[in-house]
Amino acid sequence: MDPITVARYGMFAAEQRFAASAARTARMGEDASVDPAQEMVEQIQAREQFTASLDVVKVADEMWRSLLEVQKGS
Repeated sequence: MDPITVARYGMFAAEQRFAASAARTARMGEDASVDPAQEMVEQIQAREQFTASLDVVKVADEMWRSLLEVQKGS
């Protein structure tokens, strides 16, 4: 399994979660069922999900660079 592909999907999913929450937040004045506290939690979770996925990409990049350095040394 390619970690970068998984991380890309994670970042895409986080972006979609954040956008959906932002759209609900924008409708707060028209829709009384929107809970601002819940939307804040959703946006924080989406941000953390995106950050975690980005960290996976960074670690995968470091691993590839290390592997290339080992191959150059051989």
